[in-house]
Amino acid sequence: MRYAILIVILLTAVSCSRKVTRIDPSTQIDLSGRWNDTDSRNVADQMIHDLFKSDAYQKYASNLGRKPVIVISSIRNKTSEHIDAGNYIKKFEIVIHNSGMADLVESEDFRDKVRQERAEQQDFADPATAARWGKELGADLILFGEMNSETDVYNKKRVVNYITTLFLTDIETNRRVWYGQHEIKKFIKN
Repeated sequence: MRYAILIVILLTAVSCSRKVTRIDPSTQIDLSGRWNDTDSRNVADQMIHDLFKSDAYQKYASNLGRKPVIVISSIRNKTSEHIDAGNYIKKFEIVIHNSGMADLVESEDFRDKVRQERAEQQDFADPATAARWGKELGADLILFGEMNSETDVYNKKRVVNYITTLFLTDIETNRRVWYGQHEIKKFIKN
């Protein structure tokens, strides 16, 4: 009897075990229908591509006579879902940085850390190698935005429309240089 109980417990434990398989990070998997890494990557790629191809950006860069310098501010999550805005912003920064179409300067959070390091170098680093004050690259443009969602539910079906809106604004004049919007619509059937 004891052996039978032990075998049942072992079989139950084995059948409930979890199997984990490593996959390529670019593989598109949508388990829940909620916002995910694929959505973040696709929206960032498409919106920054649209930004740099836009006549407004091209004209701004041409009038400036050099690559514009961009700082990314925030993308407010106004959806009902928890979406890591910091991770989402990093996707935009990567696309901008890798494009070569603009220079990117640190956002507020990281800029403060760089300034702290620069201040500490004044006391602790060799003066010949210490970073100097007043040499930061000033941003010409600030990119910020918001994310919204609209949900329609009926019976066991749900449609969620995610809308990311970005604004690119000239810091000196406060003039909006570019305005872009991208939507992802998901149909979820339970």
